[in-house]
Amino acid sequence: MNFTHMKSNQTAASSSAKFKRVGVVGGGQLASMMGDAASALGIELVVQTPHATDPAVSVAAGAVLAAVDDVLATAQLADGCDVITFENEFVDLDGLRSLEQQGVLFQPSLSSLSPLLDKYVQRCYLKGLGLPTPRFWTWDCSADLPIDFPFVVKVRRHGYDGQGTFIVKDRESFESISAKLAGQSLLVEELVPFDRELAVIAARSPTGEIAIYPIVETQQLHQVCRLVIAPADISLDVKTAACAIAHTLLNSLEAVGIFGIELFLTADNKLLVNEIAPRTHNSGHFTIDACETSQFEQHLRAVCQLPLGNCELKCAGAVMVNLLGYESAESDYLEKRQQLAQIEGAFVHWYGKKVSRPGRKLGHVTVLLGEEAVAQGRIARAQAIAQTVESIWYAS
Repeated sequence: MNFTHMKSNQTAASSSAKFKRVGVVGGGQLASMMGDAASALGIELVVQTPHATDPAVSVAAGAVLAAVDDVLATAQLADGCDVITFENEFVDLDGLRSLEQQGVLFQPSLSSLSPLLDKYVQRCYLKGLGLPTPRFWTWDCSADLPIDFPFVVKVRRHGYDGQGTFIVKDRESFESISAKLAGQSLLVEELVPFDRELAVIAARSPTGEIAIYPIVETQQLHQVCRLVIAPADISLDVKTAACAIAHTLLNSLEAVGIFGIELFLTADNKLLVNEIAPRTHNSGHFTIDACETSQFEQHLRAVCQLPLGNCELKCAGAVMVNLLGYESAESDYLEKRQQLAQIEGAFVHWYGKKVSRPGRKLGHVTVLLGEEAVAQGRIARAQAIAQTVESIWYAS
């Protein structure tokens, strides 16, 4: 039983990293969870984030308090850092190019980010690589619909955790969504009747070394990740195809760092690429406690030109459950976190956010599975664990 603010399984290690001071654009929980990994590698983090209360500020060696798309602030960040990386995609890419021209090193590079930040452009890029995707179109609400109901509408920039994604089931919902999004250029895509959703967390180094974590199954509720099951119960053919997609994508981008690749698995065992995140990813949080190298250490290893670490599981399997806000309140939910920590094999991760609101990611719980639990059925065991966690977390 473990109760931690931010538990890391990484052992202290000497670092021969080329870069010792890493700037992170963004100061939320993803940047915060790099903290233990940075300390173990002898690396200092400096974050650019709007508020002194943002999660990563308390673990960073320094902070530039500014919006993540403030290019002048990023220039200030770069002055004291060897390399700049990203926690999110809400950046001013055009503005950052002027810094790159002045010699600022971004990892992943701006050219790697460029095809991915706009969801329609990302779809076109994937199609150009010959990677399988749902059918898609660009649409501005005023043109004729390119597809019959039901379908999916996504804002092309700045959507996350279900925000900016809409399932359009009928004419009534279409009219409501059209009014809400009027004037925007949107991505429209077919609604895929998938069997399961999968995710691949993969890293690439500057020398082209690629490391891929065990492929996981993700389960969503209202387009927000509810739980992650590692490893996914998939055939060798599906695993091979998913790894091939990761290799093709990361090599084409000449990517450096961790990338999250979300996939649909259809009933006939075909894969479709849903979305790409050029950063550490919610579906990789299980790696902190369950793998030899966490995704956060792996990202820093790639960015700082260290050899990539071992991606293998240290246990038979793991389940990660997100702790989402269910009310508007100011609370640290200490009593509930203490109850969660009593679950056998549980690691509780709390992001230190001061304010809760419905749907906000406040923390997560990872539960490690032994061989006995896996033999009983990983999916059934995962669902039972999720129900236990949620019965504690969402209890009134």
